[in-house]
Amino acid sequence: MSLCFSVSENAFNLRYGFRDSEPMGQSLKIRVKTRTRKGFCPSKVVCVDYPRPNIDNTSNFLEAAYLSSSFRTSPRPSKPLKVVIAGAGLAGLSTAKYLADAGHKPLLLEARDVLGGKIAAWKDGDGDWYETGLHIFFGAYPSIQNLFGELGINDRLQWKEHSMIFAMPNKPGEFSRFDFPEVLPAPLNGILAILRNNEMLTWPEKVKFAIGLLPAIIGGQAYVEAQDGLTVQEWMRKQGVPDRVTTEVFIAMSKALNFINPDELSMQCILIALNRFLQEKHGSKMAFLDGNPPERLCLPIVEHIQSLGGEVRLNSRVQKIELNDDGTVKNFLLTNGNVIDGDAYVFATPVDILKLQLPENWKEMAYFKRLEKLVGVPVINIHIWFDRKLKNTYDHLLFSRSPLLSVYADMSLTCKEYYNPNQSMLELVFAPAEEWISCSDSEIIDATMKELAKLFPDEISADQSKAKIVKYHVVKTPRSVYKTIPNCEPCRPLQRSPVEGFYLAGDYTKQKYLASMEGAVLSGKLCAQAIVQDYVLLAARGKGRLAEASMCP
Repeated sequence: MSLCFSVSENAFNLRYGFRDSEPMGQSLKIRVKTRTRKGFCPSKVVCVDYPRPNIDNTSNFLEAAYLSSSFRTSPRPSKPLKVVIAGAGLAGLSTAKYLADAGHKPLLLEARDVLGGKIAAWKDGDGDWYETGLHIFFGAYPSIQNLFGELGINDRLQWKEHSMIFAMPNKPGEFSRFDFPEVLPAPLNGILAILRNNEMLTWPEKVKFAIGLLPAIIGGQAYVEAQDGLTVQEWMRKQGVPDRVTTEVFIAMSKALNFINPDELSMQCILIALNRFLQEKHGSKMAFLDGNPPERLCLPIVEHIQSLGGEVRLNSRVQKIELNDDGTVKNFLLTNGNVIDGDAYVFATPVDILKLQLPENWKEMAYFKRLEKLVGVPVINIHIWFDRKLKNTYDHLLFSRSPLLSVYADMSLTCKEYYNPNQSMLELVFAPAEEWISCSDSEIIDATMKELAKLFPDEISADQSKAKIVKYHVVKTPRSVYKTIPNCEPCRPLQRSPVEGFYLAGDYTKQKYLASMEGAVLSGKLCAQAIVQDYVLLAARGKGRLAEASMCP
């Protein structure tokens, strides 16, 4: 569904239920003098919050806003449904939030003592936070951007300059930029950003890549979905794109999008990202959250749910899905012995956890059997605190182009809560991590320092003879987002399962943003939508159970 109309900002906020929120502005600025190396543009250490981009009138944003508003404007249920949801990551929180908006009573059960799932974070003994992942909020994330507006927390996103910045492995310590000019609309701003960068791709390579991309531009979404059977590497070669384009650009992009290399990643994933970035002027513009995700994002969602009569419980792990004689869900049995029943049930956990919990007589259903191909990809997130302020960095996400690292950022610059004028804290994504997930933390840190010595040749050495490590945290996630390999698309389930009253939410379920925070939030909205649509059926089931209970001696 696409909605193409424009409204004024004030009218839009009133119509779609957004709260007033002060713009971020340029409230935090740090400027550090940097050295100049002959023959290249000096690195820049500047912390500036850019104003929120004008994304509210894009068709994708309006489509997401319309879906959000449908929950608030739907007829109030005569008897609200009690919906039991397992998993308080973004998918579960989103499901509960929109069900509460529709007048129902969600009960959200989180196995751990922290909110967020894949965006969880913890505070160490020094009061410093360390996170499950390095989380970036794109302008092309309409459901997430709507969610921030609905909660009145737009000011918690710190927008960065509209650029993509890549390290140069053949020139240690140097960077290459793709700068998107503000004055041009999409896709011209993206095309000019690519044309003006002559450090990573030659002109013949750019021309061949552009020609190879034409079928995707002309064919649209149908073409994009049809490329699910090819890896990035296979698609590039099929289109006559030189391998060096894959090496220079798409290894970094593949690892950033799904933590795997182009010889494994489905080309559909890359094309979806490129489609969003090229079609929307601010689609590739990035923002960081201004603090730790559990408090700065998840807690406002929980408070919203509770304000509407919903409930959220931590330390409530589902041990078993217990069934009725007809194969429908009877209740969730928790590890603490509690039995939780409801009118409808949602599993909003990662797909690997769901597969472990599936009742035996469900496993042969085609809907659930197809899940076997969906497997979470391992990833490692690393935080390193140094004894000094590193200079060779940016107030931005950086693509390392390292064989071991994906993206990284100096969080002491990019994030208000983590800001430190005297010491840097690098957060890095270690990927692909398949061969490293079982290694010790010290082995992972030693390998990371060797890579950082190439990115910061004047400031970091592997033996710490330059910048010294004050402390570090290594967060291993053996099964993170689902691995977007070829031919996975037919295996992704719809949110409404064939088991009456049982639903799924998670980025692995069917939605158009694949494995991402946006995909998780959208899946929650679609799950809530399915439950609202099934209200009459679910309410009737609830009455039937009450009648049976009253007849029991």
